[in-house]
Amino acid sequence: MSGEQFEGSAGAAARTGAGIRFEHVNVTYPNGYQGLRDVSLTIEPGEMVAVVGLSGAGKSTLVRTINGLVPITSGEITVGDVSAPGDDDAAAPGATYRLSGLRGAAQRRLRSEVGMVFQSFNLARRTTVLNNVLVGRLHHTPTWRSLLGAWRADDVELAMQALERVEIVQKAYSNASELSGGQQQRVAIARTLAQQARVILADEPVASLDPPTSHVVMRDLQRINAELGITVVVNLHFLDLARRYGQRMIGLRAGEVVYDGPAADADERVLEEIYGRSLTAEDVLDAPAVLE
Repeated sequence: MSGEQFEGSAGAAARTGAGIRFEHVNVTYPNGYQGLRDVSLTIEPGEMVAVVGLSGAGKSTLVRTINGLVPITSGEITVGDVSAPGDDDAAAPGATYRLSGLRGAAQRRLRSEVGMVFQSFNLARRTTVLNNVLVGRLHHTPTWRSLLGAWRADDVELAMQALERVEIVQKAYSNASELSGGQQQRVAIARTLAQQARVILADEPVASLDPPTSHVVMRDLQRINAELGITVVVNLHFLDLARRYGQRMIGLRAGEVVYDGPAADADERVLEEIYGRSLTAEDVLDAPAVLE
């Protein structure tokens, strides 16, 4: 397997990412709490979108509906070619999925194409970095190979390329427990690359990191989006990071979209409308609480 797995022109990159369409999506949790209220929006293939809002505004809910971790109550979400009808039964990669009623093998195929980066990293700390990245190949690997650790040479090469892209390949044979928080998060990003995801969802990926490391992780996501054309949807608390790294910003308040536009155009007035109050130092990573 050659390095061409992760290389390509801008035209090729445009075909890499998947589109996402929300149509009048509502999410109501079993306790009656409404996480999303009539959300309709389209994310184009290859976009990098930052989702912002107060705690409880629906940021994590929105991100986690895209891969079915949070089921929708009503409406529809389409992942893939958002101009085409759903093709839930297609076995080939690159299918278009409609999430309402998606179950079984079709849901597993969807999740193989939508990578997830969590705040808590979700790594197996007692095994190597390389083995953690190879988890991204599980959907493409017979069970006996994964149980025995008998990975195909092509899969190992793909995992090493993923680690190289996030500049941590030198840690491939270290245990994950030996890594700093920022390094662990970069391993989690590499896992989505080994997965060959068309969409990367990042749920508060820098919430537990210090400011310099937060910028490193966000630059990794930004570079992957720009160079590979993978659609990236990142849920952020820090507004300055959202404006700096997002092409587009979606602002949520009480489960409703109150802003959807270029991240660079979201000034303090817009952000105060999203938050329903004046900005504080806790809303930005790099104090003082004034956005440039």
